[in-house]
Amino acid sequence: MCTPETNPNTIPTPEEEWKNATIANNFIFYKVMRYNPDVCKQLLEILLEIKIDHIEMTQEEYVDIDFGKKAIRLDVYAVGAKRAFNLEMQATDTKELPERSRFYQSALDLDDLNAGTDYIDLKTSYIIFICVPDIFGKGLAKYTFENTCIEQPDLKLNDRSYKYFFIANNYDKILNKEQKSFLQLVTSNKSTSAFADKIVKLVEDAKRNTQWRKQFMDFKHHLSQSFREGKEAGFKEGLKEGEQNKAVETAKTMLADNLPPEKVAHYSGLSLEQVLELQKTTPVQA
Repeated sequence: MCTPETNPNTIPTPEEEWKNATIANNFIFYKVMRYNPDVCKQLLEILLEIKIDHIEMTQEEYVDIDFGKKAIRLDVYAVGAKRAFNLEMQATDTKELPERSRFYQSALDLDDLNAGTDYIDLKTSYIIFICVPDIFGKGLAKYTFENTCIEQPDLKLNDRSYKYFFIANNYDKILNKEQKSFLQLVTSNKSTSAFADKIVKLVEDAKRNTQWRKQFMDFKHHLSQSFREGKEAGFKEGLKEGEQNKAVETAKTMLADNLPPEKVAHYSGLSLEQVLELQKTTPVQA
C-alpha cells in the first residue's frame, strides 16, 4: 500500500516534508550552507574544482511569507576576495532556471558596483544550480555555460561570469569522485564519502532546530491558508470568469514570489498548464 512517503502523487503534509527532508530540500540546503560557511566553502571547492581562501555570507537572512512582499530566499550568496558565488538547490524543473541564472548574475554584479567597484574590478562570478532532474535533457551530469561569440565559437567574451547546472539524477556519469558522491547524496540520500557524512549530520541537526522548523511550518501554513481562502472565494477551475480571474491573480502573485509552478497550481486551483503559461509573462520579484 502506498503511503505519503512512497506515493509520488500524494502531497505530503508539512510535518511529513520536514520529517523526510534531506539535503535536496531547498529550505534545509539553504540553512545548512548559510550557517556552516566552512561546509559551503568545501562544497564550492568540490563543485568548481578550485581552491577558495575564504567566503563570507553577505546577505542578512529574512523570512517574509507575505505574498505581497518578498518570499523566503533560498539561494546562498557568498563572496571571497575576488569571487562571488550564488548557490541554489532545485528539486524540480521550474522551467525558468536559465532566466533565473540571468537575474542572479545581474544581482551579483549590481551588488559589486554598488560598493563602488570599477567594471574591470568586478568579481569573477559563479552561478550554481544543483538540480535533481536533467532540465536540459542531454544526459550530462554537469552543464557549464560562459559567454562566447556566435559567429566565432572559440572566441570567448572573457567577462569572467560562469553558470553551472549540476544534475543529481545523472551522478553516475560524472568522473570527479567527490562531485559524484555529493550528487548521489542529493538524489538518493546515500552517503559514500566523509563529506557526505558531514552533510547528513548537519541535515539532522537542522531538522532539530525548533526555530527553523517553525519558519518552515509558517511558510507552509501560509500557503495552505491562501488555498483555503481561495476555495472559499471560489478560486477553482471551471467557475465563472470573474472567479477564474481571481485565481489567475493569486497564481501570478505566487509566481512573482518564485514559488514552484506545481505548488502554485495546487494552491490556486489552476491547472499546471495554465500556471506554466502565466509564468512566461510574470516577472519574479527581486
